[in-house]
Amino acid sequence: MSDQQHTIRAGEQTVAVRKDLRVPMRDGVELAVDAYSDVADTPRPALIAMSAYGKELQALALTTPPQRRPSPMWDGCIEAGDIARVVREGYVHVIGDVRGTGDSGGEMIGNYNFGGVPQGQDLYDLVEWVAAQPWCDGNVGMIGISYFGSMQVLAAAERPPHLKAIFVSGGHFDFYETTYHGGVMWFMPRAAREGRGGDSGIAHTNVTSRMAELYGPEELRKLVDERLDDPDVAAWPNLVHVLTYPKNREFWFDIVMNPLDGPWYEDRNPITLAAHIDIPVHLQIDQGRGWTVDGHIELFNTLKGPKKLDIGAYPPMQSRPWIEEHDKMFRWYEYWLKGIDNGVMDEPAVSVFVEGSREVVTAEQWPPKQVAHKPLYLRPRHKLSAEPEYMGAEHAAPDGFYQAPLTVTDKVEVLSWRTEPFEEPAELIGTGAAHLFVEIDQPDTNFILRLWDEAPGGARQLLTTGYLKASHRELDEERSSEGDPYHPHTRAVPVEPGVIEEYVLRLYPFAAVLRQGHRLVAELSNDEPLADAHNALLPPDAFHLPVGRAVTHKVYRDAAHPSRLLLPFTRPE
Repeated sequence: MSDQQHTIRAGEQTVAVRKDLRVPMRDGVELAVDAYSDVADTPRPALIAMSAYGKELQALALTTPPQRRPSPMWDGCIEAGDIARVVREGYVHVIGDVRGTGDSGGEMIGNYNFGGVPQGQDLYDLVEWVAAQPWCDGNVGMIGISYFGSMQVLAAAERPPHLKAIFVSGGHFDFYETTYHGGVMWFMPRAAREGRGGDSGIAHTNVTSRMAELYGPEELRKLVDERLDDPDVAAWPNLVHVLTYPKNREFWFDIVMNPLDGPWYEDRNPITLAAHIDIPVHLQIDQGRGWTVDGHIELFNTLKGPKKLDIGAYPPMQSRPWIEEHDKMFRWYEYWLKGIDNGVMDEPAVSVFVEGSREVVTAEQWPPKQVAHKPLYLRPRHKLSAEPEYMGAEHAAPDGFYQAPLTVTDKVEVLSWRTEPFEEPAELIGTGAAHLFVEIDQPDTNFILRLWDEAPGGARQLLTTGYLKASHRELDEERSSEGDPYHPHTRAVPVEPGVIEEYVLRLYPFAAVLRQGHRLVAELSNDEPLADAHNALLPPDAFHLPVGRAVTHKVYRDAAHPSRLLLPFTRPE
Protein backbone atom coordinates (compact mmCIF):
# COMPACT_ATOMS: atom_id res chain seq x y z
CA MET A 1 0.00 0.00 0.00
CA SER A 2 1.46 3.38 -1.04
CA ASP A 3 1.87 6.37 1.28
CA GLN A 4 -1.09 8.01 -0.48
CA GLN A 5 -3.37 5.03 0.04
CA HIS A 6 -5.50 4.12 3.05
CA THR A 7 -8.70 2.18 3.66
CA ILE A 8 -12.12 3.23 4.91
CA ARG A 9 -15.26 1.32 5.84
CA ALA A 10 -18.44 1.75 3.80
CA GLY A 11 -21.00 -0.41 5.58
CA GLU A 12 -19.71 -3.97 5.40
CA GLN A 13 -17.32 -3.00 2.64
CA THR A 14 -13.67 -1.96 2.82
CA VAL A 15 -12.68 0.66 0.25
CA ALA A 16 -9.11 1.59 -0.65
CA VAL A 17 -8.59 5.32 -1.18
CA ARG A 18 -5.70 6.93 -3.03
CA LYS A 19 -5.93 10.58 -1.97
CA ASP A 20 -4.76 13.69 -3.77
CA LEU A 21 -3.08 12.07 -6.73
CA ARG A 22 -1.44 14.72 -8.92
CA VAL A 23 -2.18 14.37 -12.62
CA PRO A 24 0.08 16.36 -15.00
CA MET A 25 -1.53 18.20 -17.89
CA ARG A 26 0.36 18.87 -21.12
CA ASP A 27 1.00 22.50 -20.14
CA GLY A 28 2.48 21.58 -16.74
CA VAL A 29 -0.60 22.28 -14.61
CA GLU A 30 -1.49 19.48 -12.20
CA LEU A 31 -5.04 18.32 -11.41
CA ALA A 32 -5.94 16.64 -8.12
CA VAL A 33 -7.94 13.40 -8.08
CA ASP A 34 -8.92 10.72 -5.56
CA ALA A 35 -9.20 7.07 -6.62
CA TYR A 36 -11.52 4.64 -4.78
CA SER A 37 -11.15 0.90 -5.38
CA ASP A 38 -11.34 -2.53 -3.84
CA VAL A 39 -8.46 -3.38 -1.51
CA ALA A 40 -7.19 -5.95 -4.02
CA ASP A 41 -4.77 -4.23 -6.37
CA THR A 42 -5.79 -6.12 -9.50
CA PRO A 43 -6.25 -3.83 -12.53
CA ARG A 44 -9.86 -3.01 -13.38
CA PRO A 45 -11.86 -0.51 -15.48
CA ALA A 46 -12.05 3.06 -14.20
CA LEU A 47 -14.99 5.48 -14.11
CA ILE A 48 -13.95 9.15 -13.98
CA ALA A 49 -16.06 11.91 -12.40
CA MET A 50 -14.86 15.50 -12.91
CA SER A 51 -16.43 18.79 -11.89
CA ALA A 52 -15.79 22.18 -10.33
CA TYR A 53 -17.80 21.31 -7.21
CA GLY A 54 -14.95 19.78 -5.18
CA LYS A 55 -13.94 16.16 -4.78
CA GLU A 56 -14.24 16.34 -0.99
CA LEU A 57 -17.94 17.19 -1.37
CA GLN A 58 -18.39 14.11 -3.56
CA ALA A 59 -16.88 11.95 -0.80
CA LEU A 60 -20.02 12.62 1.27
CA ALA A 61 -21.65 9.90 -0.85
CA LEU A 62 -19.94 7.47 1.57
CA THR A 63 -21.54 8.99 4.68
CA THR A 64 -24.70 10.91 3.69
CA PRO A 65 -27.92 9.01 2.88
CA PRO A 66 -29.47 10.15 -0.43
CA GLN A 67 -31.93 13.05 -0.11
CA ARG A 68 -34.86 13.88 -2.40
CA ARG A 69 -36.43 17.28 -3.01
CA PRO A 70 -38.01 19.01 -1.15
CA SER A 71 -35.64 17.91 1.63
CA PRO A 72 -33.58 20.93 2.82
CA MET A 73 -30.59 18.55 3.11
CA TRP A 74 -30.60 17.97 -0.66
CA ASP A 75 -27.38 19.40 -2.14
CA GLY A 76 -27.43 19.63 -5.91
CA CYS A 77 -23.65 19.45 -6.23
CA ILE A 78 -23.06 15.92 -4.81
CA GLU A 79 -23.29 14.32 -8.24
CA ALA A 80 -20.34 11.96 -8.80
CA GLY A 81 -22.29 8.78 -8.00
CA ASP A 82 -22.45 6.03 -5.39
CA ILE A 83 -18.77 5.45 -4.56
CA ALA A 84 -19.28 2.27 -2.55
CA ARG A 85 -21.36 0.68 -5.26
CA VAL A 86 -18.95 1.67 -8.03
CA VAL A 87 -16.20 -0.11 -6.12
CA ARG A 88 -18.44 -3.09 -5.34
CA GLU A 89 -19.26 -3.49 -9.04
CA GLY A 90 -15.55 -3.87 -9.84
CA TYR A 91 -14.48 -0.39 -10.98
CA VAL A 92 -12.07 2.26 -9.77
CA HIS A 93 -13.99 5.47 -9.04
CA VAL A 94 -11.77 8.45 -9.92
CA ILE A 95 -13.13 11.78 -8.64
CA GLY A 96 -11.27 14.99 -9.35
CA ASP A 97 -11.23 18.77 -9.37
CA VAL A 98 -11.13 20.62 -12.67
CA ARG A 99 -8.51 23.29 -13.28
CA GLY A 100 -8.76 26.35 -11.04
CA THR A 101 -10.98 24.63 -8.45
CA GLY A 102 -10.57 22.51 -5.35
CA ASP A 103 -7.07 21.10 -4.93
CA SER A 104 -6.15 21.40 -8.62
CA GLY A 105 -3.77 23.97 -10.03
CA GLY A 106 -4.22 26.34 -12.93
CA GLU A 107 -6.78 28.99 -13.71
CA MET A 108 -10.36 28.70 -14.89
CA ILE A 109 -11.54 31.45 -17.24
CA GLY A 110 -15.24 31.63 -17.91
CA ASN A 111 -17.63 28.70 -18.08
CA TYR A 112 -16.26 25.47 -19.58
CA ASN A 113 -12.91 27.10 -20.37
CA PHE A 114 -9.63 26.80 -18.48
CA GLY A 115 -7.18 29.64 -18.89
CA GLY A 116 -7.60 29.46 -22.65
CA VAL A 117 -7.32 25.64 -22.55
CA PRO A 118 -10.42 23.82 -23.79
CA GLN A 119 -11.85 21.78 -20.95
CA GLY A 120 -11.87 18.66 -23.11
CA GLN A 121 -8.08 18.92 -23.48
CA ASP A 122 -7.57 18.46 -19.74
CA LEU A 123 -10.08 15.62 -19.70
CA TYR A 124 -8.21 13.91 -22.55
CA ASP A 125 -4.97 14.07 -20.56
CA LEU A 126 -6.71 12.77 -17.44
CA VAL A 127 -8.30 9.81 -19.24
CA GLU A 128 -4.97 8.76 -20.70
CA TRP A 129 -3.20 9.17 -17.35
CA VAL A 130 -5.79 7.01 -15.58
CA ALA A 131 -5.58 4.34 -18.27
CA ALA A 132 -1.83 4.09 -17.74
CA GLN A 133 -2.04 3.51 -13.97
CA PRO A 134 -1.27 0.00 -12.63
CA TRP A 135 -4.68 -0.17 -10.93
CA CYS A 136 -6.52 0.42 -14.25
CA ASP A 137 -6.82 -2.22 -16.97
CA GLY A 138 -6.85 0.43 -19.72
CA ASN A 139 -10.65 0.60 -20.07
CA VAL A 140 -12.07 3.97 -19.03
CA GLY A 141 -15.62 5.31 -18.82
CA MET A 142 -17.11 8.30 -17.02
CA ILE A 143 -19.79 8.83 -14.40
CA GLY A 144 -21.90 11.57 -12.87
CA ILE A 145 -25.07 13.59 -13.35
CA SER A 146 -25.67 17.18 -14.52
CA TYR A 147 -22.34 19.10 -14.63
CA PHE A 148 -20.52 15.76 -14.51
CA GLY A 149 -22.63 14.58 -17.46
CA SER A 150 -21.71 17.61 -19.53
CA MET A 151 -18.03 16.96 -18.77
CA GLN A 152 -18.39 13.50 -20.29
CA VAL A 153 -19.49 14.98 -23.60
CA LEU A 154 -16.57 17.44 -23.62
CA ALA A 155 -14.15 14.59 -22.90
CA ALA A 156 -15.58 12.27 -25.55
CA ALA A 157 -15.40 15.03 -28.19
CA GLU A 158 -11.59 15.08 -27.74
CA ARG A 159 -11.43 11.34 -28.56
CA PRO A 160 -8.96 10.09 -25.94
CA PRO A 161 -8.02 6.57 -27.13
CA HIS A 162 -8.78 4.83 -23.83
CA LEU A 163 -12.23 6.38 -23.27
CA LYS A 164 -14.36 3.45 -24.44
CA ALA A 165 -17.90 4.68 -23.62
CA ILE A 166 -19.82 7.24 -21.56
CA PHE A 167 -23.10 7.21 -19.61
CA VAL A 168 -24.60 10.70 -19.36
CA SER A 169 -27.47 11.42 -16.96
CA GLY A 170 -29.16 14.79 -16.63
CA GLY A 171 -26.54 16.84 -18.45
CA HIS A 172 -26.92 20.42 -19.66
CA PHE A 173 -25.77 20.87 -23.23
CA ASP A 174 -26.65 23.91 -25.34
CA PHE A 175 -25.00 26.42 -23.03
CA TYR A 176 -27.27 29.32 -23.98
CA GLU A 177 -30.29 27.14 -23.31
CA THR A 178 -28.75 26.22 -19.96
CA THR A 179 -28.75 29.86 -18.88
CA TYR A 180 -31.64 31.52 -20.77
CA HIS A 181 -34.92 29.76 -21.59
CA GLY A 182 -36.62 31.44 -24.50
CA GLY A 183 -34.41 34.43 -23.74
CA VAL A 184 -35.59 34.54 -20.10
CA MET A 185 -32.74 34.30 -17.57
CA TRP A 186 -32.77 31.11 -15.47
CA PHE A 187 -31.37 31.34 -11.94
CA MET A 188 -30.23 27.74 -11.52
CA PRO A 189 -26.73 28.48 -12.94
CA ARG A 190 -26.38 31.11 -10.22
CA ALA A 191 -26.93 28.40 -7.61
CA ALA A 192 -24.40 26.06 -9.21
CA ARG A 193 -21.78 28.79 -9.41
CA GLU A 194 -22.38 30.94 -6.32
CA GLY A 195 -23.58 28.21 -3.98
CA ARG A 196 -27.08 29.01 -2.75
CA GLY A 197 -30.61 27.68 -2.97
CA GLY A 198 -29.77 24.03 -2.32
CA ASP A 199 -26.35 23.93 -3.98
CA SER A 200 -22.85 24.14 -2.52
CA GLY A 201 -21.59 25.72 -5.72
CA ILE A 202 -18.19 25.77 -7.39
CA ALA A 203 -15.11 25.23 -5.23
CA HIS A 204 -13.40 28.39 -6.50
CA THR A 205 -9.66 28.75 -6.08
CA ASN A 206 -8.45 30.58 -9.19
CA VAL A 207 -11.17 31.75 -11.54
CA THR A 208 -11.40 34.72 -13.88
CA SER A 209 -14.25 36.36 -15.78
CA ARG A 210 -14.10 35.73 -19.51
CA MET A 211 -15.63 39.16 -20.06
CA ALA A 212 -12.85 40.75 -18.00
CA GLU A 213 -10.33 38.97 -20.22
CA LEU A 214 -11.95 40.26 -23.41
CA TYR A 215 -12.65 43.89 -22.44
CA GLY A 216 -10.71 46.61 -20.68
CA PRO A 217 -12.09 48.15 -17.48
CA GLU A 218 -13.59 51.23 -19.12
CA GLU A 219 -15.26 49.30 -21.95
CA LEU A 220 -16.56 46.68 -19.55
CA ARG A 221 -17.99 49.38 -17.29
CA LYS A 222 -20.00 50.73 -20.24
CA LEU A 223 -21.30 47.25 -21.01
CA VAL A 224 -22.30 46.79 -17.37
CA ASP A 225 -24.18 50.11 -17.40
CA GLU A 226 -26.04 49.00 -20.55
CA ARG A 227 -27.01 45.74 -18.85
CA LEU A 228 -28.29 47.65 -15.84
CA ASP A 229 -30.59 49.60 -18.18
CA ASP A 230 -32.71 46.43 -18.40
CA PRO A 231 -35.46 47.03 -15.82
CA ASP A 232 -35.69 43.29 -15.10
CA VAL A 233 -32.00 43.22 -14.15
CA ALA A 234 -32.12 46.54 -12.29
CA ALA A 235 -35.02 45.33 -10.12
CA TRP A 236 -33.21 42.23 -8.88
CA PRO A 237 -30.77 42.96 -6.02
CA ASN A 238 -28.45 40.01 -6.65
CA LEU A 239 -27.90 41.02 -10.26
CA VAL A 240 -27.18 44.64 -9.32
CA HIS A 241 -24.65 43.34 -6.80
CA VAL A 242 -23.00 40.92 -9.23
CA LEU A 243 -22.71 43.54 -11.96
CA THR A 244 -21.34 46.13 -9.57
CA TYR A 245 -18.96 43.79 -7.72
CA PRO A 246 -18.14 40.94 -10.11
CA LYS A 247 -15.06 39.65 -8.27
CA ASN A 248 -15.60 36.12 -6.90
CA ARG A 249 -18.82 35.85 -8.92
CA GLU A 250 -17.02 35.71 -12.24
CA PHE A 251 -18.99 32.89 -13.87
CA TRP A 252 -22.39 34.27 -12.91
CA PHE A 253 -21.23 37.75 -13.99
CA ASP A 254 -20.32 36.36 -17.43
CA ILE A 255 -23.75 34.76 -17.83
CA VAL A 256 -25.63 37.89 -16.78
CA MET A 257 -23.54 39.95 -19.21
CA ASN A 258 -24.43 37.72 -22.18
CA PRO A 259 -28.24 37.68 -22.62
CA LEU A 260 -28.00 36.88 -26.36
CA ASP A 261 -26.83 33.71 -28.05
CA GLY A 262 -23.66 33.83 -30.10
CA PRO A 263 -19.94 32.95 -30.10
CA TRP A 264 -19.57 33.30 -26.31
CA TYR A 265 -21.90 30.31 -25.90
CA GLU A 266 -21.13 28.41 -29.06
CA ASP A 267 -17.41 27.95 -28.42
CA ARG A 268 -18.25 25.85 -25.36
CA ASN A 269 -21.45 24.18 -26.62
CA PRO A 270 -21.32 20.39 -26.10
CA ILE A 271 -23.96 19.92 -28.82
CA THR A 272 -21.59 21.46 -31.37
CA LEU A 273 -18.70 19.33 -30.13
CA ALA A 274 -20.79 16.14 -30.13
CA ALA A 275 -20.34 15.77 -33.88
CA HIS A 276 -16.78 14.59 -33.10
CA ILE A 277 -17.89 11.79 -30.76
CA ASP A 278 -17.66 8.25 -32.13
CA ILE A 279 -17.66 6.13 -28.95
CA PRO A 280 -20.86 4.60 -27.49
CA VAL A 281 -23.04 7.06 -25.56
CA HIS A 282 -25.97 6.30 -23.25
CA LEU A 283 -28.18 9.33 -22.48
CA GLN A 284 -30.63 9.32 -19.58
CA ILE A 285 -32.97 12.09 -18.41
CA ASP A 286 -36.22 12.31 -16.43
CA GLN A 287 -39.26 14.36 -17.40
CA GLY A 288 -40.22 17.57 -15.63
CA ARG A 289 -37.44 19.97 -16.68
CA GLY A 290 -38.03 20.27 -20.39
CA TRP A 291 -34.81 22.04 -21.35
CA THR A 292 -32.75 19.08 -20.12
CA VAL A 293 -34.99 16.60 -21.97
CA ASP A 294 -34.62 18.79 -25.04
CA GLY A 295 -30.83 18.83 -24.75
CA HIS A 296 -30.60 15.05 -24.47
CA ILE A 297 -32.76 14.62 -27.56
CA GLU A 298 -30.68 17.15 -29.50
CA LEU A 299 -27.49 15.42 -28.45
CA PHE A 300 -28.90 11.99 -29.37
CA ASN A 301 -29.77 13.24 -32.84
CA THR A 302 -26.27 14.70 -33.28
CA LEU A 303 -24.31 11.59 -32.27
CA LYS A 304 -23.17 9.25 -35.03
CA GLY A 305 -21.85 6.25 -33.05
CA PRO A 306 -23.67 3.61 -30.97
CA LYS A 307 -26.18 5.43 -28.77
CA LYS A 308 -29.13 5.10 -26.42
CA LEU A 309 -31.74 7.59 -25.24
CA ASP A 310 -33.70 6.82 -22.08
CA ILE A 311 -36.36 9.34 -20.98
CA GLY A 312 -37.63 8.45 -17.53
CA ALA A 313 -40.57 9.30 -15.31
CA TYR A 314 -41.47 12.48 -13.47
CA PRO A 315 -40.40 13.99 -10.98
CA PRO A 316 -37.42 15.83 -12.44
CA MET A 317 -34.95 16.02 -9.55
CA GLN A 318 -33.05 12.90 -8.58
CA SER A 319 -31.37 12.17 -5.26
CA ARG A 320 -28.23 13.81 -3.95
CA PRO A 321 -25.86 12.10 -3.43
CA TRP A 322 -26.84 10.75 -6.84
CA ILE A 323 -27.69 7.03 -6.78
CA GLU A 324 -30.35 6.58 -9.49
CA GLU A 325 -29.79 4.92 -12.87
CA HIS A 326 -26.81 2.94 -11.61
CA ASP A 327 -28.36 -0.38 -12.66
CA LYS A 328 -28.58 0.82 -16.27
CA MET A 329 -25.13 2.39 -16.10
CA PHE A 330 -23.40 -0.76 -14.87
CA ARG A 331 -25.17 -2.84 -17.48
CA TRP A 332 -23.91 -0.39 -20.14
CA TYR A 333 -20.35 -0.50 -18.86
CA GLU A 334 -20.44 -4.26 -18.35
CA TYR A 335 -20.90 -4.50 -22.10
CA TRP A 336 -18.51 -1.76 -23.23
CA LEU A 337 -15.77 -1.87 -20.57
CA LYS A 338 -15.83 -5.51 -19.44
CA GLY A 339 -16.74 -7.12 -22.75
CA ILE A 340 -19.70 -9.09 -21.39
CA ASP A 341 -22.42 -9.62 -24.01
CA ASN A 342 -25.48 -8.93 -21.86
CA GLY A 343 -27.80 -8.06 -24.75
CA VAL A 344 -27.92 -4.32 -24.04
CA MET A 345 -27.19 -3.47 -27.67
CA ASP A 346 -29.90 -5.81 -28.93
CA GLU A 347 -32.56 -3.55 -27.39
CA PRO A 348 -34.19 -0.51 -29.05
CA ALA A 349 -32.15 2.68 -29.03
CA VAL A 350 -34.91 4.88 -27.56
CA SER A 351 -36.95 4.20 -24.43
CA VAL A 352 -39.59 6.69 -23.24
CA PHE A 353 -41.71 6.53 -20.09
CA VAL A 354 -45.19 7.89 -20.87
CA GLU A 355 -46.83 9.73 -18.00
CA GLY A 356 -50.49 8.92 -17.46
CA SER A 357 -50.44 5.46 -19.01
CA ARG A 358 -47.18 4.70 -17.15
CA GLU A 359 -46.07 2.58 -20.08
CA VAL A 360 -42.62 2.49 -21.66
CA VAL A 361 -42.53 3.06 -25.41
CA THR A 362 -39.46 1.94 -27.37
CA ALA A 363 -38.23 2.69 -30.87
CA GLU A 364 -35.06 3.44 -32.83
CA GLN A 365 -35.69 7.19 -33.01
CA TRP A 366 -37.29 10.17 -31.28
CA PRO A 367 -40.20 10.62 -31.19
CA PRO A 368 -40.84 6.90 -30.71
CA LYS A 369 -44.22 7.10 -32.48
CA GLN A 370 -45.60 8.98 -35.45
CA VAL A 371 -47.29 12.21 -34.37
CA ALA A 372 -49.58 14.80 -35.91
CA HIS A 373 -49.62 18.31 -34.47
CA LYS A 374 -53.23 19.25 -33.82
CA PRO A 375 -54.51 22.63 -32.63
CA LEU A 376 -56.38 23.40 -29.44
CA TYR A 377 -57.75 26.94 -29.62
CA LEU A 378 -58.05 29.43 -26.79
CA ARG A 379 -61.73 30.31 -26.51
CA PRO A 380 -63.91 32.61 -24.37
CA ARG A 381 -64.71 31.57 -20.79
CA HIS A 382 -61.22 30.08 -20.45
CA LYS A 383 -61.90 27.09 -22.67
CA LEU A 384 -59.56 25.07 -24.89
CA SER A 385 -61.30 23.62 -27.93
CA ALA A 386 -60.44 21.79 -31.12
CA GLU A 387 -62.77 24.24 -32.91
CA PRO A 388 -61.55 27.79 -33.68
CA GLU A 389 -63.40 30.95 -32.70
CA TYR A 390 -65.65 32.36 -35.46
CA MET A 391 -66.38 35.78 -33.94
CA GLY A 392 -64.19 38.86 -34.23
CA ALA A 393 -62.47 40.71 -31.40
CA GLU A 394 -65.39 43.13 -31.08
CA HIS A 395 -67.47 40.21 -29.76
CA ALA A 396 -64.87 37.69 -28.57
CA ALA A 397 -63.07 40.32 -26.49
CA PRO A 398 -59.52 39.44 -25.40
CA ASP A 399 -58.55 37.92 -22.09
CA GLY A 400 -56.05 39.93 -20.12
CA PHE A 401 -54.05 40.44 -16.98
CA TYR A 402 -52.08 43.21 -15.33
CA GLN A 403 -48.90 42.12 -13.57
CA ALA A 404 -47.25 44.45 -11.11
CA PRO A 405 -43.54 43.85 -10.51
CA LEU A 406 -42.69 41.53 -7.64
CA THR A 407 -41.03 44.45 -5.87
CA VAL A 408 -44.55 45.64 -4.91
CA THR A 409 -46.66 42.47 -4.88
CA ASP A 410 -46.43 38.78 -3.98
CA LYS A 411 -49.23 37.84 -6.36
CA VAL A 412 -48.44 36.34 -9.76
CA GLU A 413 -51.39 36.70 -12.12
CA VAL A 414 -52.18 33.57 -14.13
CA LEU A 415 -54.59 33.15 -17.04
CA SER A 416 -55.81 29.62 -17.66
CA TRP A 417 -57.74 27.70 -20.28
CA ARG A 418 -58.90 24.08 -20.03
CA THR A 419 -60.41 21.42 -22.22
CA GLU A 420 -63.58 19.52 -21.48
CA PRO A 421 -62.84 16.16 -19.84
CA PHE A 422 -61.34 13.75 -22.39
CA GLU A 423 -63.90 11.10 -23.38
CA GLU A 424 -61.15 8.65 -24.30
CA PRO A 425 -57.40 8.60 -23.63
CA ALA A 426 -55.21 10.85 -25.79
CA GLU A 427 -51.45 10.27 -26.13
CA LEU A 428 -49.00 13.12 -26.79
CA ILE A 429 -45.27 12.61 -27.39
CA GLY A 430 -42.93 15.27 -28.78
CA THR A 431 -42.47 19.02 -28.91
CA GLY A 432 -45.28 21.53 -29.22
CA ALA A 433 -45.93 25.20 -29.77
CA ALA A 434 -48.17 27.95 -28.47
CA HIS A 435 -49.22 30.66 -30.93
CA LEU A 436 -50.37 33.63 -28.85
CA PHE A 437 -51.65 36.94 -30.21
CA VAL A 438 -50.92 39.47 -27.50
CA GLU A 439 -50.87 43.23 -27.04
CA ILE A 440 -48.73 44.69 -24.26
CA ASP A 441 -48.25 48.26 -23.08
CA GLN A 442 -44.48 48.04 -22.54
CA PRO A 443 -41.47 47.32 -24.79
CA ASP A 444 -40.99 43.87 -23.26
CA THR A 445 -42.39 41.14 -21.04
CA ASN A 446 -42.03 37.41 -20.45
CA PHE A 447 -44.40 34.72 -21.58
CA ILE A 448 -44.40 31.59 -19.41
CA LEU A 449 -46.81 28.88 -20.44
CA ARG A 450 -47.27 25.67 -18.48
CA LEU A 451 -49.38 22.66 -19.48
CA TRP A 452 -50.94 20.47 -16.81
CA ASP A 453 -52.72 17.13 -16.71
CA GLU A 454 -55.66 17.74 -14.34
CA ALA A 455 -57.43 14.75 -12.82
CA PRO A 456 -61.19 14.78 -12.02
CA GLY A 457 -60.51 15.45 -8.33
CA GLY A 458 -58.31 18.46 -9.11
CA ALA A 459 -54.90 16.82 -8.62
CA ARG A 460 -52.54 17.76 -11.40
CA GLN A 461 -49.08 17.12 -12.80
CA LEU A 462 -46.97 19.36 -14.97
CA LEU A 463 -46.54 18.10 -18.55
CA THR A 464 -44.35 20.73 -20.19
CA THR A 465 -43.42 24.40 -20.27
CA GLY A 466 -42.65 27.12 -22.78
CA TYR A 467 -40.77 30.39 -22.28
CA LEU A 468 -40.29 33.44 -24.46
CA LYS A 469 -39.02 36.93 -23.78
CA ALA A 470 -41.19 39.17 -25.97
CA SER A 471 -38.20 41.01 -27.43
CA HIS A 472 -36.78 37.62 -28.56
CA ARG A 473 -39.88 36.76 -30.64
CA GLU A 474 -38.04 36.56 -33.99
CA LEU A 475 -38.19 33.14 -35.63
CA ASP A 476 -35.73 31.39 -37.89
CA GLU A 477 -38.24 30.26 -40.49
CA GLU A 478 -35.84 27.83 -42.16
CA ARG A 479 -35.16 25.98 -38.91
CA SER A 480 -38.76 26.12 -37.68
CA SER A 481 -41.43 23.56 -38.45
CA GLU A 482 -45.03 23.00 -37.39
CA GLY A 483 -45.07 22.43 -33.67
CA ASP A 484 -41.32 23.04 -33.37
CA PRO A 485 -40.43 26.76 -33.67
CA TYR A 486 -36.81 27.92 -33.51
CA HIS A 487 -35.78 31.30 -32.09
CA PRO A 488 -32.17 32.36 -32.78
CA HIS A 489 -31.96 34.69 -29.72
CA THR A 490 -29.19 36.66 -31.43
CA ARG A 491 -30.81 40.06 -30.95
CA ALA A 492 -33.53 41.71 -28.88
CA VAL A 493 -36.18 43.72 -30.73
CA PRO A 494 -38.33 45.89 -28.41
CA VAL A 495 -42.08 45.53 -28.80
CA GLU A 496 -44.12 48.52 -29.95
CA PRO A 497 -46.62 49.07 -27.13
CA GLY A 498 -50.25 48.79 -28.18
CA VAL A 499 -49.55 46.58 -31.23
CA ILE A 500 -50.89 43.02 -31.42
CA GLU A 501 -48.02 40.61 -32.10
CA GLU A 502 -47.98 36.88 -32.67
CA TYR A 503 -45.64 35.18 -30.21
CA VAL A 504 -44.71 31.57 -30.86
CA LEU A 505 -43.53 29.70 -27.78
CA ARG A 506 -41.72 26.39 -28.13
CA LEU A 507 -43.08 23.78 -25.73
CA TYR A 508 -40.37 21.44 -24.51
CA PRO A 509 -40.59 17.72 -25.39
CA PHE A 510 -42.79 15.55 -23.19
CA ALA A 511 -44.63 12.22 -23.24
CA ALA A 512 -48.03 11.74 -21.60
CA VAL A 513 -51.45 10.18 -21.90
CA LEU A 514 -54.44 12.29 -20.91
CA ARG A 515 -56.72 9.66 -19.45
CA GLN A 516 -60.48 9.52 -19.72
CA GLY A 517 -62.05 12.20 -17.53
CA HIS A 518 -58.84 14.27 -17.31
CA ARG A 519 -58.48 17.80 -18.63
CA LEU A 520 -55.58 19.57 -20.29
CA VAL A 521 -54.95 22.94 -18.64
CA ALA A 522 -52.83 25.75 -20.11
CA GLU A 523 -51.62 28.50 -17.79
CA LEU A 524 -50.05 31.77 -18.96
CA SER A 525 -48.19 34.30 -16.84
CA ASN A 526 -45.22 36.62 -17.19
CA ASP A 527 -43.64 35.48 -13.90
CA GLU A 528 -43.62 32.07 -12.27
CA PRO A 529 -45.95 31.36 -9.36
CA LEU A 530 -43.95 31.69 -6.18
CA ALA A 531 -44.92 28.23 -4.91
CA ASP A 532 -46.86 25.26 -6.22
CA ALA A 533 -46.62 21.47 -6.22
CA HIS A 534 -44.12 21.40 -9.10
CA ASN A 535 -41.86 24.18 -7.82
CA ALA A 536 -41.58 22.38 -4.46
CA LEU A 537 -39.71 19.59 -6.26
CA LEU A 538 -37.05 22.00 -7.55
CA PRO A 539 -34.29 23.82 -5.66
CA PRO A 540 -35.20 27.34 -4.49
CA ASP A 541 -33.11 28.96 -7.24
CA ALA A 542 -34.73 27.00 -10.10
CA PHE A 543 -36.88 29.91 -11.28
CA HIS A 544 -36.62 32.64 -13.90
CA LEU A 545 -35.88 36.36 -13.66
CA PRO A 546 -39.18 38.20 -13.06
CA VAL A 547 -40.30 41.16 -15.14
CA GLY A 548 -39.17 44.37 -13.46
CA ARG A 549 -41.92 46.68 -14.71
CA ALA A 550 -45.70 46.74 -14.58
CA VAL A 551 -47.20 45.25 -17.75
CA THR A 552 -50.76 44.91 -19.01
CA HIS A 553 -51.32 41.95 -21.36
CA LYS A 554 -54.30 41.46 -23.69
CA VAL A 555 -54.51 37.95 -25.16
CA TYR A 556 -56.56 37.95 -28.36
CA ARG A 557 -58.26 34.71 -29.38
CA ASP A 558 -60.82 35.63 -32.02
CA ALA A 559 -61.35 34.73 -35.68
CA ALA A 560 -58.61 37.11 -36.86
CA HIS A 561 -56.22 36.13 -34.05
CA PRO A 562 -56.38 32.33 -33.62
CA SER A 563 -54.37 31.89 -30.44
CA ARG A 564 -53.79 28.16 -30.08
CA LEU A 565 -51.67 25.30 -28.90
CA LEU A 566 -50.15 22.90 -31.43
CA LEU A 567 -49.66 19.61 -29.65
CA PRO A 568 -48.04 16.31 -30.74
CA PHE A 569 -50.87 13.76 -30.69
CA THR A 570 -49.68 10.27 -31.61
CA ARG A 571 -51.32 8.56 -34.55
CA PRO A 572 -53.15 5.24 -34.16
CA GLU A 573 -50.89 2.32 -35.06
